[in-house]
Amino acid sequence: MLYQLPNGKVINLSIEEYLDLTNEDIQYLISIDFGEHIRDPFKGSAVEKNTKETIYDFEFLSSDDEDINNITSDEDPFDDIVDLSDNLDM
Repeated sequence: MLYQLPNGKVINLSIEEYLDLTNEDIQYLISIDFGEHIRDPFKGSAVEKNTKETIYDFEFLSSDDEDINNITSDEDPFDDIVDLSDNLDM
């Protein structure tokens, strides 16, 4: 994440580093003139990256789907398939 110091400069920190940041750390970073001035407010944002993230929800199961593991032996799961091999004689 980007964090702006009181002097206007911006530094890149992880979430853990940000949570561990103290006032003394901020004063030290200002004293060594650490960071950079950023003119683009969208620097490092999702607007610049232009990538799509695909999220798969494996926990979702539609309630209208049949349970394919619950087929009894007297049912033929492929009885709706039509065999067209006999009709190919031309």
